[in-house]
Amino acid sequence: MAVYTDINEIELAAYLENYDIGTLLSFKGIAEGVENSNFLLRTTAGTFILTLYEKRVDRNDLPFFINLMQHLAANGIECPQPVVQKNGAAIGELAGRPSAIVTFLEGMWLRKPAAEHCYALGVAMAQMHVAGQSFAMQRENSLTMKDWRPLWEKCMADADAVEAGLRVQTEADLAYLEKNWPSDLPRGVIHADMFPDNVFFIGQNLSGIIDFYFACTDMLAYDLAICLNAWCFERDFSYNLTKGTALLRGYNSVRPLEPAEQQALPVLCHGSAMRFMLTRLYDWINTPADSFVTKKDPMEYLRRMRFHREVRSASEYGQ
Repeated sequence: MAVYTDINEIELAAYLENYDIGTLLSFKGIAEGVENSNFLLRTTAGTFILTLYEKRVDRNDLPFFINLMQHLAANGIECPQPVVQKNGAAIGELAGRPSAIVTFLEGMWLRKPAAEHCYALGVAMAQMHVAGQSFAMQRENSLTMKDWRPLWEKCMADADAVEAGLRVQTEADLAYLEKNWPSDLPRGVIHADMFPDNVFFIGQNLSGIIDFYFACTDMLAYDLAICLNAWCFERDFSYNLTKGTALLRGYNSVRPLEPAEQQALPVLCHGSAMRFMLTRLYDWINTPADSFVTKKDPMEYLRRMRFHREVRSASEYGQ
């Protein structure tokens, strides 16, 4: 399970005295998620999510994440809301970790999303991008193109042990992306990690978006590229054009992509596949076998990169 910092009921009950959310009834660790320690809390006032922020999250970034969720909710986006302490602070400390409590969002994530779910995702992402235009704070993307080569240099010596020929392939792809990465597309707040497990549905209706701890300021179309990779490939790594078309149609119904964004979509999709391949590869190589971290297979995104190498226009994604 993805709980790296354990807590007990005595220290949790003492921590909750800082809040006006009733008395602790029960709590349990949440297995899903790989970056932070998350717990489901039940109190006499309701159900909440407690997050302890682990080492990958910079404490200085927490005000951006907390304020962003508040801003998006105030602008009609369904997402968890930070619960403030009695002293007005939204960020606390528990077990030596920065911590926060947010409201519980009803719904469940879909293991096998269909085209109609992809359409709803596109609508919700575009609405989030529009709402984020009035958000005053900014946060640099710490995993964008300029960060990929330093990450790759920490992995490349062991790359061919993961898959033969991986080093040559990645070097070629990285050089291509560095040469062709766009810099003048519309920017704003992006989620940057809107995988299926971060989007909840009730029945066929999208009920909300969670886990904003990779959110940052970057190209809006890059966020869309991340979703095309995460939602529109099947288990055999084939691209599902029906799902891609639905996702893009939903997005365009709220915020039509500009011509320059459409033209850049193949390189953005290629780049987002590179980003997740590299972070997975780094964890695959450097995470000890007895760690609590659930390692994800980097080769899933290498296979996506191979698809993107052959794409010549946004129409091949369904645009």
